[in-house]
Amino acid sequence: MTKRIERVDELLRKEIGGILLKDIEFPDGVLVTITRVVTSSNIIEAKVYVSVFPDNKTVNVFNILEKLIYGIQQKINRRLRMRPIPKIKFVREDRTKEAAKIEGILEGLKEEE
Repeated sequence: MTKRIERVDELLRKEIGGILLKDIEFPDGVLVTITRVVTSSNIIEAKVYVSVFPDNKTVNVFNILEKLIYGIQQKINRRLRMRPIPKIKFVREDRTKEAAKIEGILEGLKEEE
């Protein structure tokens, strides 16, 4: 991965995180986190990995994000001074769920000892 792609990933993570925090209303008690952004090498598309807690609200949150994706993209297009600006796509973050599962298994093994 090039330095430029890394900078674009970080910039998008920061900007989209700010938009989600300030401009979008999620149901009460729901924590939405952008865990990482992966931009394609040609900077045409950026996958925005989103983690939702509690897990049972994930579908609802992604419905909200998909409905508002055009507006989010427009805000990014206005805020960033770069060309091209990647088209964003929200993706469910499964790494955090896998990490929690592994943590639970390790805790169980520790208790057995």
